[in-house]
Amino acid sequence: MYKIKSVFSAIIIMGGMVVLLTSCMDNLLDQQPTSELGADAFWQTEDDALTALYGAYADVRDLFNQEYYWDGHGEFARGRSLSATNNFGTDNFFPQGYGHRFDKYYQKLYGGVHRVNYVIENIEKRMLSQSSSAGRIRLETIKGEAHLLRGMIYLRLISLWGDVPYIGHIVYDNSELANISRMPIAQVKDSILADFTYAIEKLPEEQPIIGRAAKPAALAFRGKTQLYWASWNNFGWPELEGFTPSAQEANSAYAAAAADLKSVIDDFGLDLYRGGDPGEIDELGKAEILPNYYYLFVPQGNGNVENLMVFTHGGGPGTNQGDWTMREVGGRSHESGQHRIYPTHFMADRYQSINTGDFLPKLIQMNPFTNLNARTAINSAVNPQSYADRDYRMKASIMWDYEMSVGLSGYQVTGWVPYIHMVQGSLVTIDGVQYTTFISDRGAWGYTYRKYLRNTPGLGRVEGDLAIPLMRLADVFLMYAEAVNEINGPQADAVELVNRVRRRGDLPPLQPDKYASKEAFFEAIEQERIVELYLEGQRSFDIRRWRALERIWGPPGGDGVTFLDTHGRVMERYWHNADIREYEQCYIFRIPPSERDRNPNLTQNTPWL
Repeated sequence: MYKIKSVFSAIIIMGGMVVLLTSCMDNLLDQQPTSELGADAFWQTEDDALTALYGAYADVRDLFNQEYYWDGHGEFARGRSLSATNNFGTDNFFPQGYGHRFDKYYQKLYGGVHRVNYVIENIEKRMLSQSSSAGRIRLETIKGEAHLLRGMIYLRLISLWGDVPYIGHIVYDNSELANISRMPIAQVKDSILADFTYAIEKLPEEQPIIGRAAKPAALAFRGKTQLYWASWNNFGWPELEGFTPSAQEANSAYAAAAADLKSVIDDFGLDLYRGGDPGEIDELGKAEILPNYYYLFVPQGNGNVENLMVFTHGGGPGTNQGDWTMREVGGRSHESGQHRIYPTHFMADRYQSINTGDFLPKLIQMNPFTNLNARTAINSAVNPQSYADRDYRMKASIMWDYEMSVGLSGYQVTGWVPYIHMVQGSLVTIDGVQYTTFISDRGAWGYTYRKYLRNTPGLGRVEGDLAIPLMRLADVFLMYAEAVNEINGPQADAVELVNRVRRRGDLPPLQPDKYASKEAFFEAIEQERIVELYLEGQRSFDIRRWRALERIWGPPGGDGVTFLDTHGRVMERYWHNADIREYEQCYIFRIPPSERDRNPNLTQNTPWL
């Protein structure tokens, strides 16, 4: 097992405290735990403050621990119904009809706010004034990390619900919340920026250990907040009552976002993983040599400088603290994974040619059981040769028919496992060698994931020790390019940054026609966001902030979009003859009725009235 020194290793040592700080929530906010030491007795030393911070990290991690599911709201991933134990408290990560399914997540997010406020307020009121100058600096660093976590939570809240109640202190009694109102999004945004600004001022330039944040992460999140604010003002948010878009506000926010993101890029000596080099790639149907991009998302890549913000995991049998990626993306051939999310046929077409740097003809779905030529037909989705000479990130992210992965069972390697759609657990002979085919778990439509799929033994399906990235330098590159493009159109430095992201896929630089105009360059940036950030939870939020639902799924009352498997079977159809209200209810989520029952001052978002 790959060992790292991380935040989570400290959390395991302090297990009793973490249990107290991660208790379940019954209402909008949890009550302060009554079984822990009294506050006056506990908040004595810097180690006490650090213990509380680690508890907050553990809680907030669970709010952002399964970001890959958000991709199910887009066109490139399909999420299955999830178990009741998932961190969102919901099972709806489908392309349609999800805005009312995140009530528990709303409550969980506010639970995270409470945990972080607990750290901030106690350090502020009980410790700072009594500390030495050196101690004060260290305490302010701990407090800065807590401010960063709070800013992250509130950015998620306003991204989904718009105006939300803002709570910036410890709440000891839920009666205090009985009449709280939703704060206008502009004011919440200002508080988020203030949190990130405090973190920028107090955090060190480098992470002290894996999993603890540093200044570049705070700058990146402040830039992201400004970019989102600019997007809402640029593209509009008509479903948010009382919000009036402003072109001037959009331009100001784009400029502020660009400044923060540019600082991350230029001021800290950061670089893409392994210098952004694509690495080597194995031939079709083999996987002994995988591109560098693959190793960003398995434990071998933990601690790389591209990851500005990660949440770490203890991992290991019996800890109940590992990452769940193997369970979510793997099949039964990978430590009994459950295949809870898998690629759609639309994603396979997004990987461009390493020769031309442009899109290839769309793949054609063919059934090899009824069409004897399907395995050799040009552009056939079941012909392995159709996937040759494409973006290296394809090999690192997904698998198609006859692609291999390492089988794992009982913590041991079981050998190479070929994926063949609709041929599960069968003996097949490939190049004179006999294999047992990949066993799925009810679902995949002709593709499965390699991204996040560990290829090393020793850990079960929920025992991984991956440091899951929440903010990467590649995302910063693309956000910066988007921000400056909206202000000035294509700039040379932004084009260069997009090309640096493309290089890791062994793609040639963008042709001039791809950045000849603001609109063309935006399409190139969107393409890179789709491919580079696939299965990292970005697509869902990009679609909404760009108001792209109608562009992707068609207009209200239209035919919608049909999903096929690689054999050409119709698997699902979404947005067929959908009315405008269904679109509106995806652009802004429902304030939980249970919270409104407890608090009559909580207004409801207009599409849900």
